Amino acid sequence: MVYYNYMKALHLTRPHAIMMVGLPGSGKTFFASHFADTFNTPYLNLDDIEQRSANASAAGELTVAFLTQLVKTEQTFILEGNSATRVWRTEFAKWARAHDYTPLFIWTQVDQATALKRTLKNGKANRQEFTAALQSFSAPHADEKPVVVSGKHTYASQARTVLTHLGAQNRPAGNPVSPRRATENTVKPPRRTIGIQ
Repeated sequence: MVYYNYMKALHLTRPHAIMMVGLPGSGKTFFASHFADTFNTPYLNLDDIEQRSANASAAGELTVAFLTQLVKTEQTFILEGNSATRVWRTEFAKWARAHDYTPLFIWTQVDQATALKRTLKNGKANRQEFTAALQSFSAPHADEKPVVVSGKHTYASQARTVLTHLGAQNRPAGNPVSPRRATENTVKPPRRTIGIQ
């Protein structure tokens, strides 16, 4: 597969800790699950962990346990959940760097009407819960250097955007790659209730 070969060819200097960012219904899970399948990348969805845990404290302990084991592999991984505020994202970035990972925020964007419609359709939240999530969401700041993908585009288009970014990070200065070539080859511990150690 072209994407897989490109990912291998990137020779990332450090593995990436990828955090998905966006409103409910923006397409975070769609992108993360496809990316994880395409590149055989570990993917943790904190909502899934929380739903299968006895309580928030147990979910936090499980999340820490999973992440502690993941960083031992030195593999790039994707985390979804706990990314609504800049405080949580900053904590995640510090944690990632402390474990020799490069933090990367992938921000899936979609208009609010579409996000609400998708959220209600998949039954993950009601209108009030969506409104609360919307009010608590703080969009990534330019300093966080998010990679922005459209929640309405195809996965192939989204993946190209992310892989082009990863390729640009690893190119030595003065060694540009043409956009055509990049396209052809292309590819928390946030603390819901926990503090990452």
